[in-house]
Amino acid sequence: MNELPILGERPPERADAARNRTRILAAAEALFAERGVDQVSMDEVASVAGVGKGTLYRRFGDRAGLGIAVLDARERDLQEAILRAPPPLGPGAAPASRLHAFVDAYFAYLDRNLDLVVMCETAAPGARYRTGVYAGWRRHVELLLLEARREPAAILADYLLAALAGDLQHDLIDRGISREAARDALHELIDRIVGHTHRQQ
Repeated sequence: MNELPILGERPPERADAARNRTRILAAAEALFAERGVDQVSMDEVASVAGVGKGTLYRRFGDRAGLGIAVLDARERDLQEAILRAPPPLGPGAAPASRLHAFVDAYFAYLDRNLDLVVMCETAAPGARYRTGVYAGWRRHVELLLLEARREPAAILADYLLAALAGDLQHDLIDRGISREAARDALHELIDRIVGHTHRQQ
């Protein structure tokens, strides 16, 4: 394995199921943006989407499952950039520069989605580590560490990603630590692991 895993395509759907999915996700996104994740119930999403509660629960299970589906497209956008964007986020830059670019891109993703990320990552013990998208981020970071000849790459990848956990970032904000300070501290940690490198600002 020497490539970043790509998030799988969704299985084919019946036309009515696809329409329901689109309406549900649009309703969830609008309600989450308007009122905040914690203030929206599954029943409200079903009502706004114009679908039965049973349809919603069968499709997504619970609010965390719905949140994961809402995040899916945004995660795909970030992964697509990692795979195909110009360097340093995409291929073609030194591994340290790509690690720094990934951190900047992930902080931007968290800035937009933090409440949803926290809900999905903490829905059950270990929920964060069982998702396909986490496996993709871990493999990406691990490969860059291997390219930079830093071992044990697999463990270091998990340690670096631990710093990007949604609940940790939420706690830092609650403690009055700015996003810039949190991001700069992680860049400093990367420099200590892979060696100091010039980073694009």
